[in-house]
Amino acid sequence: MIQMTLPQQLARRDLSRHRAYQENLDFYEGVQWLGNARRRERRLTFNYSKTFIDKMTSYLMSSVSFSVEPVGDSADATERARHAGDVLRQVYEANNLEQLDFDTEIDTAVLGDGCFKVIWDSAKGQVRVSSPDVKGLYTWWQGDDITRVWKVASRYQLSPEEANLLYGFKPAMNSQRPVMVTEVWTDSEIEIWLDDTRWRKQGNPYSFIPFIIFPNLREPKQFWGISDVPAIREPARELNRALSQLSMILELSGNPIAVLENVEDAQDIAVQPGAVWEIPERARAYLLDLLQGGGVKLHTDYIDLLYRALHDLAEAPRTAFGDNRQGLSGVALEMELHPLLQKVRRKRLIS
Repeated sequence: MIQMTLPQQLARRDLSRHRAYQENLDFYEGVQWLGNARRRERRLTFNYSKTFIDKMTSYLMSSVSFSVEPVGDSADATERARHAGDVLRQVYEANNLEQLDFDTEIDTAVLGDGCFKVIWDSAKGQVRVSSPDVKGLYTWWQGDDITRVWKVASRYQLSPEEANLLYGFKPAMNSQRPVMVTEVWTDSEIEIWLDDTRWRKQGNPYSFIPFIIFPNLREPKQFWGISDVPAIREPARELNRALSQLSMILELSGNPIAVLENVEDAQDIAVQPGAVWEIPERARAYLLDLLQGGGVKLHTDYIDLLYRALHDLAEAPRTAFGDNRQGLSGVALEMELHPLLQKVRRKRLIS
């Protein structure tokens, strides 16, 4: 039996999680119809998934700040807290964390999980904060306690030039394909794998794993989180279908269909102003009216129901989008926005 290397084992691990990541990302980017389009089928996409997630992220990241409180009332404690605050502010500005936080939160809402990596950049002499792609992260925790992570693996690709520059690694036969890098971290050591070769093993200079992995919304007793996309996927697809259907009906109504009864053969039947049709005796000709009997209202009422379902499931009332027809303010407005504020609070508890 051939023993697989660690990178080979990781390539077969968490396949369902990675598949869900890609499905959620595709949906957020507008790939929302199932199957291939039929001939002449109209497929309109109204990307409410992206709109809801971007709106929620804007609310979540608004008024975000940090402060350092002294551990005592002494002048020394106050000075130490002030100095720590100055250092944190420098790290925040040097890493452009306002933008990184926002981008990472959107990524977390879409995929269901987020991550920060905090290391020391010895070349620049400063703390370096980055946001690794969670699709390349793997974790191990102790027993049934998901909060005690003892090993993290991070996988990403480098070009052959980058691999040679950083590690002195040259692919076999001067291959130009990307090099897969696998970093394996524990509190005590680091392993670096380049493709299927363990390139380096050394002690961990930090004595801790420098990854902060967090869920978007936590599922009880599960390490990996829940994306915002699945809750609105079905109503969003149905809204796309309903609006596409209504659009087709309106277009056909503007270009009416001629209906001929008791006519075996017809030529040059044109629906246009001033057109004269010659038809046999006892034949009947008329234009098909797809809007008669209030048909359009049935479609618009259904679409309104879909809108309501979308906003309820996304926990983002129309008021959050500026639709305040009742002119609510103060406590009444806060109650209207309560579902959104509660969801923001749940996310902040995790973050």
